[in-house]
Amino acid sequence: MILIQSLTHRFGKRVLFEDVNVKFTEGNCYGLIGANGAGKSTFLKMVAGEKEASSGKIIIDQGQRLSMLKQDQFAYDEYSVLKTVIMGNKKLYDIMEEKDAIYAKEDFSDADGIKASELESEFAELNGWEAETEAAQLLAGLGLEPELHEKLMGELSPKQKVRVLLAQALFGTPDILLLDEPTNNLDYDSVAWLENFLSSFPNIVLVVSHDRHFLNQVCTHIVDFDYGTAKIYSGNYDFWQESSTMALQMAKGANKKKEEKIKELQEFVQRFSANASKSKQATSRKKLLDKIELDDIKPSSRRYPYINFKPSREAGDDILSVSNLNKTVNGVQQLNDISFTLAKGDKVALIGGNGIAQTALMDILAGEIEADGGSFKFGTTITAGYFPKDNTKYFQEAMNLVDWLRPYSKNQEESYLRGFLGRMLFSGEETQKMATILSGGEKVRCMFSRLMLQEPNFLMFDDPTNHLDLESITSLNKGLIAFPGTILLRSNDHELLSTVCNRVIELTPQGFIDRTYSYDEYLAHPDIKQLRAEMGAAIEESSYLGE
Repeated sequence: MILIQSLTHRFGKRVLFEDVNVKFTEGNCYGLIGANGAGKSTFLKMVAGEKEASSGKIIIDQGQRLSMLKQDQFAYDEYSVLKTVIMGNKKLYDIMEEKDAIYAKEDFSDADGIKASELESEFAELNGWEAETEAAQLLAGLGLEPELHEKLMGELSPKQKVRVLLAQALFGTPDILLLDEPTNNLDYDSVAWLENFLSSFPNIVLVVSHDRHFLNQVCTHIVDFDYGTAKIYSGNYDFWQESSTMALQMAKGANKKKEEKIKELQEFVQRFSANASKSKQATSRKKLLDKIELDDIKPSSRRYPYINFKPSREAGDDILSVSNLNKTVNGVQQLNDISFTLAKGDKVALIGGNGIAQTALMDILAGEIEADGGSFKFGTTITAGYFPKDNTKYFQEAMNLVDWLRPYSKNQEESYLRGFLGRMLFSGEETQKMATILSGGEKVRCMFSRLMLQEPNFLMFDDPTNHLDLESITSLNKGLIAFPGTILLRSNDHELLSTVCNRVIELTPQGFIDRTYSYDEYLAHPDIKQLRAEMGAAIEESSYLGE
């Protein structure tokens, strides 16, 4: 059990959260949610003992082993992958190292034999004989092939390292498991494996994630960091949305009734306070009026941008035709005779284990790079808008956001541009921020602004939810559902793909699969599962990473 008592944390004069009182119990998975900067990751570090609170207590049952997903990808470069995973249980790893050091001695003494026997007993109690098998199973579940298990961490790509560190956190069934964005850099199969793992995890899990589908699949409770504190809701993310909205509406409704009663009493007092026959009633009403207090409804820290893509013209029937596209990137063929035709109203989930292939296809269609072979053609009525995975080149010049947005707008008036930026959560002095110093999430919102002002009727998105908080992701989701044009969408957000898309194109090492299914139907269809296996779609990203 973890007991949080009156926990408060401040940065200077700013209160991150105040007087947090919650309890976490075994067998439950708690999803920590809230706006960026609300204190979710800070809270995890406090539970882990890596950061001190301004005041309050964190009480953890004695003897509990805590494991946290590490963020430093270079800390284990000199160790093998398998050893790095086993390090997740420090006590077990230290026993293994000490035991092996004793057995390696040339002058093995009686004292060494006694010590080795004691260590062997502890090793067995900690299930040490199964350690390598468990570590290998975790790595396999996260998409790392056996041939990588004996390699040094320093030989792995950043995406592979993230998976090893996740396996390290999961290793040995810790009593308390702390995960900060565990689905980052995982493909669908690995996320599904992690969902299954956590759903049957017997101990306490605290997880921060912007993946709504993941939170719905694994969470038994939601911890909402908002209004300067944290509150626990039973149920998953969808249940939290419904119950928190209902609670706020009820509070506002109660205040409205109180306001109406206050107004009624005030009017009575004003009308009859000077009337002798009514003076006693007026005095009585005045006392009643003084007793009525409105509930204090603090402003939420959540802010939702207004994302609405309106095409300047309706598209004709001819949208896009792609014929036998081929592309090799860094010596590896990523696109292999890709051919498809998009129809009016298609909203396509572009998926596949290899993100490089998806980005290459979109860059070719956007005119950013050329294909090695094949061709494509847009219909004459089509105006395409592109959200690239890498937006660095758009933020090189030191100009404020009003001037940054101006080239994309037909209306050049500053008041209009400021108003438009306000809808994207840049208000007041924030519109004068320099484009070169924006955060990742701010850049993404600027790119959405650019797209909205361009008014395309065909949209291409390459990983648009990266860097976004849940509120911005929700707004984007609604905007894409409402968009009347055609969409080609690559994303790791399951909820986004399943609610927006009506067709799936999957790029595989052997070509592609194209089906008019919803995303969930596609993944669950037995014939598709068989086809994916035959075409090598089950090959994990780690086999041909190039990013």
